[in-house]
Amino acid sequence: MPEFSGVNHVAFTVRNLQTSTAFYERVFGFAPVGAIDGPGLTRKLFSLPDGVTLGLTEHQTTETGDFTPFTPGLDHLGFTVGSVDELHVWAGHLTSAGIEHSGLVEASYGTALSFTDPDGIALEFFVGK
Repeated sequence: MPEFSGVNHVAFTVRNLQTSTAFYERVFGFAPVGAIDGPGLTRKLFSLPDGVTLGLTEHQTTETGDFTPFTPGLDHLGFTVGSVDELHVWAGHLTSAGIEHSGLVEASYGTALSFTDPDGIALEFFVGK
């Protein structure tokens, strides 16, 4: 069986690159590290703390339906945090940035703080037990 060493990048298709870029800048507190202008698309690239690249892509042609985690495809993207105390800090940050969120939700396997981006893509900050 061939092996791979980890996740290199994740890319989301967005309706409006400017709106989505501003949202992710508010959430993460840092600006994109690069951009790609290719045939039929424009992409902004964020470098996440673990080295994974997050790409936001606006295609010249997009579908009009809303994203939903109930449609086959991406359910959500979870970001690791170190403690429940850090989740509380993230909840305050999201609230002060005007981003609606779930509040902390505890489960047998960990605690999550869920929210969505402007296109309805489900995101969460998570700490495992």
